[in-house]
Amino acid sequence: MVNHPKTPADLFDLSGRVACVTGASAGLGQRAATVLAAAGARVVGVARRADQLSEWAERTGQSAAVVAADLSQRHAIPEITQQIAAPFGAPDIIVHAAGINTREAADDVTPEGWDLTLKLNLTAPFFLTQAFAPAMKAKGWGRVVNFASLQTTRAFPGGVAYGASKAGVAQLTRAMAECWSKDGITANAIGPGFFPTELTGPVFADPARAARNAAQTCVGRNGALEDIDGPLLFFCSDASAFVTGQVLMVDGGYTAK
Repeated sequence: MVNHPKTPADLFDLSGRVACVTGASAGLGQRAATVLAAAGARVVGVARRADQLSEWAERTGQSAAVVAADLSQRHAIPEITQQIAAPFGAPDIIVHAAGINTREAADDVTPEGWDLTLKLNLTAPFFLTQAFAPAMKAKGWGRVVNFASLQTTRAFPGGVAYGASKAGVAQLTRAMAECWSKDGITANAIGPGFFPTELTGPVFADPARAARNAAQTCVGRNGALEDIDGPLLFFCSDASAFVTGQVLMVDGGYTAK
């Protein structure tokens, strides 16, 4: 049997793959879920808000399923993983887009705010991936995409807990790659710049601040949701087979200036 090389289009084709996207009820998470479904994957969206998940699934069609769950509750992750695998089987692709930014100043950080931030932004991505790694190993193929941030490397006001969690995501990504890539599982992270989402609502609510952020980029604008499509498909497909342990900043060059 002759193995023909894949065409450029084939490299990004996700037909037959199963994906899980957390934070799929809104923003970049929902955009990621929609893009993966459009590329041929069957997608399970996970978030707390069941109504918004259901609306997304109805728009997406039979290739979509949803799980309403709170990923900050670590004790519930074994049950959540079973729910994720129920519609289409264990996922080949996991995109960790769920996150929280409490925006507490350093002097005002509470234990509750700190713990919630770390649980959702850092703990959940690891334990959810750990749960599905055996199935990926058995197939010899898997893709893990974490969500880093500008605050992975930059300090912003009110970002002590969030920044610590996102810096941790970068090292978590490298550690996942070191551990699992020999089994065909790549792990990479996308670091979004300023995109109009619920998480960045306070930024875009201030036009002057949004304009300053746009001016800080090399391209002269803030992100649009569709700017995430290409980098995401790259990391989730065969196109990135020899790329692992990397953090790709999708920020219009914000961190380059």
